[in-house]
Amino acid sequence: MRILVAWAGDVSPNLGVRALGRGSADLLRSVWPDAHLEFMDFGARPAAVPWGRPRSLVRERVTGRDGMMQWLRGFDLLWDTRSGDSFADIYGADRHAKMSLVHEFAAQAGVPAVLAPQTIGPFATTRGRLLARRNLRRSRLVFARDPISAGAAASLGRPVDETTTDLVFGIAQPTPDRRRDVLLNVSGLLWRASDHVDADAYRRSVRAIVSRLLDDGRSVTLLPHVLDSGDPDNDVPVSRALHDEFEGRVDLHIPESLEDARATIAASSLLIGARMHACLNALSTGVPAVAMAYSRKFLPLMAELDWPHVVSLAESDDAASDVLSAAASTGLADRATAARARGQELLSRVRPHLAGIV
Repeated sequence: MRILVAWAGDVSPNLGVRALGRGSADLLRSVWPDAHLEFMDFGARPAAVPWGRPRSLVRERVTGRDGMMQWLRGFDLLWDTRSGDSFADIYGADRHAKMSLVHEFAAQAGVPAVLAPQTIGPFATTRGRLLARRNLRRSRLVFARDPISAGAAASLGRPVDETTTDLVFGIAQPTPDRRRDVLLNVSGLLWRASDHVDADAYRRSVRAIVSRLLDDGRSVTLLPHVLDSGDPDNDVPVSRALHDEFEGRVDLHIPESLEDARATIAASSLLIGARMHACLNALSTGVPAVAMAYSRKFLPLMAELDWPHVVSLAESDDAASDVLSAAASTGLADRATAARARGQELLSRVRPHLAGIV
């Protein structure tokens, strides 16, 4: 059994992408213990798949110069994660097109294609909807990780086979590292000017959260969740800058791996984060998380876990106060433990569907 796991892996600087890779591997091997998995992502491109631009993929499909179709035929299953939230056109038409074309060409190669548990949509353009509709209809199985995504799939003519949750809930529990109090994940993506949120307002909120936590006697550790790379949106530079700005009153822990991050999170009392998988890594280890949400992917997924502590950066008039109010809620630890159990149960619903696919 050879499985191509697309858009996830264990080398990406984005620990969310690594969590999708690890969760995928653990889930797939629970169904097929002897499966050989090959990971494909933007940081690990197979030589046979020239995705520099969408037209490069189309040209390869016509010419066959690099052997893409033959390479794809060597797999028994395509497990398409779309990096969790990229089955949408909000990150640009090219990204959506490249991922969609790989999915389409795998189906043309006769490989059963599965859309792994993920966010589906939004699709703001006609082209984006056309590509999505085609991929959905070509998929042997489709899994949404929240009801809004399930509705988006149905509106495009292909109801999902199961509404489940994020793949992070399939990862084995870590051994906690040394005890920490509050972990704060600051997003380099949001810190810089972007279309996602008001960057100035986000910076003010982060600084206010740190200052008020320190005033309340809490200890704060900055935890990047997208590690240093050539991408300026990674979390390390801003974390280092804030560490310097607060002159040693906050700690900084830069994870060496996904395992390191999860062990650090598991030993903490609370995580506050703008990277969704930082929050999900917390909840999947039974640690409370307050999410600073910048898109619609957060709230419906968290709601299915019966986890209400999501602050919309676009809608909140005082994000810092709302975050700190959530952080002071009673019963956080017990509710986080229940959210972990709920996530594990939701993800377990995927296995029976996979068992009969090949």
